[in-house]
Amino acid sequence: MTLITRPEGLSADQIAPSRRSLGVAALGGVAFAAYAPAALSQAASPITTDSAGLIAHTVSYPAPDGFELPAYVARPEGDGPFPVVIVVSEIFGVHEYIRDICRRLAKAGYAAVAPAFFVRKADPAPLSDMQSIMTIVAAAGYEQVMGDVAATLDWIGLQSWARSDRVGITGFCWGGKVVWQACARFPALDAGVAWYGRLAPAANATDEQKTAGRPWPIDLAGELKAPVLGLYGGQDGGIPNDTVKAMNDALAAAGKTDSQIILYDDAPHGFHADYRASYREANAKDGWARLLALFEARLK
Repeated sequence: MTLITRPEGLSADQIAPSRRSLGVAALGGVAFAAYAPAALSQAASPITTDSAGLIAHTVSYPAPDGFELPAYVARPEGDGPFPVVIVVSEIFGVHEYIRDICRRLAKAGYAAVAPAFFVRKADPAPLSDMQSIMTIVAAAGYEQVMGDVAATLDWIGLQSWARSDRVGITGFCWGGKVVWQACARFPALDAGVAWYGRLAPAANATDEQKTAGRPWPIDLAGELKAPVLGLYGGQDGGIPNDTVKAMNDALAAAGKTDSQIILYDDAPHGFHADYRASYREANAKDGWARLLALFEARLK
């Protein structure tokens, strides 16, 4: 399996066809793909979390542009109210790995909501062609994504089982960057955990790419309204270690002493993704324990 080493997916020379064809899971009238074939390793043994003791289903709610935004929700059985975690996907959208993350959080006592940010254009999850996936991802601009986060917060506020005063956010790859952006924009968020989201434009980025990626997390360090924990890999081919250091320096300079990035020296990009060849069990478990500790302190 080709190893994805970049925060927004494969570079042109890494694009590879799917190694297997997977089916589609349908819940509540909304279809979400199983594990994303563009990144799935045949040798992987993904963690699987059952729904025993949980309520897991799909919902939809209106975004600011009028689009009915689908989302996967997993929460403990019972009336609650439960603290909530918004889960932001990688470039592959709401596939089985992201749904399992939601169920893991629900088993820990949270209501987890994973919006499908990309499906206005198409669902990238069942696709194997990375160029097609990146075209879909590129269509989800900053204002649309922030609007979708706002809609998710509004919807959470209407749920009797949700503690709308205790909301966190976590995201992976593309979603890691969204965590930084959202925590700088929304006072309603109480904590964020960003898994290897890009912090600054690549050194060889074009002016168009630099503009398209704004606002970059490194420019938002002083605007964070909640603590953010970054979990990054020292061997990430798309997020150089010097940008991680620069982000930590920017956080310190802004007086954001409750935010920081942990760098796992030997970990590649995607080290938490247990369905990929990039998975590193020890780093993934340590990062997950840190996530739970932050959310325990800030959301419960």
